[in-house]
Amino acid sequence: MTKEFKNGIILVIGLVTAAALLYFFIYAIQRPGQYDEFAKCLKEKNVIFYGAFWCPHCQDQKKAFGSSAKYLPYVECSTADSRNQLQVCKDAGIKAYPTWKFADGSVAEGDLTLEKLAEKTGCALP
Repeated sequence: MTKEFKNGIILVIGLVTAAALLYFFIYAIQRPGQYDEFAKCLKEKNVIFYGAFWCPHCQDQKKAFGSSAKYLPYVECSTADSRNQLQVCKDAGIKAYPTWKFADGSVAEGDLTLEKLAEKTGCALP
């Protein structure tokens, strides 16, 4: 085997591997999350999820949605230094995190199960 032939084989193997990895990452990024439609429905129903980036319960609430959390109608309430509340949340009367506000004017503080959110909004769980 010549050196050029070996280098050619290595190049082909590298290109095939790169193409396979690229396909996998593109597929993984574009694949819809389990709760995408549910999270989008919450937004359509004028639900608002108020939280703070440093709040462990808010993080748990987002984790329940997995990759679909990006579609949640989330409003960040904390200033970047974690010391104050943003005006939008002061104006909304937010006192605890997480806080969910619903179109009917009702408010729920704390973690809510997906089932409770579905019951409250009429949005269907998958």
